[in-house]
Amino acid sequence: MSRVRLARRAFLLLVLVAGIVAACGSDDPERGAVHLLRLDGGIGPITERYIDRGITKAEDEGAKLIVIEMDTPGGFSSSMREMVQRIEASDVPIVVYVSPWGARAASAGTFVTMAAHVAVMAPNTSIGAAAAINADGSDIEGTLGKKVENDAVAFIRGIAELRGRNADWAEEAVREAVAATQTEAVELNVVDFVAGDIDEILERIDGTTIELKPAVMVTLAGLTEAPRVSTGMTVWERVLEHLANPTLATILISLGMLGLFFELSNPGAIFPGVAGVLAIAVGFLALGVLPVDTIGLVLIGIALVFLALELFVPSGGILAGGGLVALILGAIIAFRDTPTEFQPNRILVGVLGFILVVMFTSMAVGLTRMRKIKRSTGTEALIGRMAVARTPLTPDGMVFIEGERWQAELEDGSAAEGEEVRVVSAEGLRLRVRKETNP
Repeated sequence: MSRVRLARRAFLLLVLVAGIVAACGSDDPERGAVHLLRLDGGIGPITERYIDRGITKAEDEGAKLIVIEMDTPGGFSSSMREMVQRIEASDVPIVVYVSPWGARAASAGTFVTMAAHVAVMAPNTSIGAAAAINADGSDIEGTLGKKVENDAVAFIRGIAELRGRNADWAEEAVREAVAATQTEAVELNVVDFVAGDIDEILERIDGTTIELKPAVMVTLAGLTEAPRVSTGMTVWERVLEHLANPTLATILISLGMLGLFFELSNPGAIFPGVAGVLAIAVGFLALGVLPVDTIGLVLIGIALVFLALELFVPSGGILAGGGLVALILGAIIAFRDTPTEFQPNRILVGVLGFILVVMFTSMAVGLTRMRKIKRSTGTEALIGRMAVARTPLTPDGMVFIEGERWQAELEDGSAAEGEEVRVVSAEGLRLRVRKETNP
């Protein structure tokens, strides 16, 4: 076995072992901790799922408090509503802290901040400007605009009344796009107080009693001494968050359509079609056109189709590679935040993924090697084979080979009928043969 092959197998074995260890490894949860989340950027499907995951983790680990540090210009209304509903249904008190200094909770961020059990702002921050607009920043005109505005007003007034905040100002933030500084927000009863950091927040609310849910009161105690657990975005969530950008989504869908057009114009290119399909799927995710789970299932379906086509279409591994990318993205999107009992076994998924990678990589390497093999057709395929003289070769005559008669010329001497000769070259439809020295 060559050193290169040995190194490849050792590397693949290390990858498999590392995957199994990562799948089996887990951290012991720290009970009674203060969980810290960070929402920095636009509110979209990925950030909504991240907040949901962080709240669920805090609930499962018996946290005392959740602090969501937020700096956002706004985002999708659908994601914002899901986030507000998750905060209102939380079994753990939630603080939304508009920070760092100079941050903002604009547009959709206003709804999320006012939905918190405790709303806090850092110095030199702002909140408001919650008027509904299109994804491109333009106003929503006509009856549709009125419907969207009235719906948003009803929603934010309901949030404000639930938390005992200023519902009239909240309505103005939607209808008139008004905004307020941190000092104004406290005076208007939009947020509870201003704090310079998380330590100050915990000191001020430690020992207070809040209404977790209607008629459910909770006393916050031992917050300053409680351990802190930071739940950040995973690598995949950060990747998907960057992909879930309206501008990037438009570019991806445009490039995806161009890829499909190029594939249809040049059948057999394969790569533009595969890349185009994946780009369009991710673009729809970024625009929030389809639910996140639906996009995940669509990607898994695309992966199965690509992997099946790889068995019948000689793509050189392009279809298999695209299928594996779609399968990984789809699995992460579709099953990342499902309950543990409904998630596929990670070890099994890792092993199956490893097997698929090895299998299709081997197929691609095998196809590449086969394509490098020199193929001989026509008279070239006869060179080196044995033929039988059908007439005496003196030196010209006829030979029989592969079920056909061919004109032949013997290089030296002569050969009798029925004698075997070997083909050494071909000139057009005429073969040159020679007698075997040791038949």
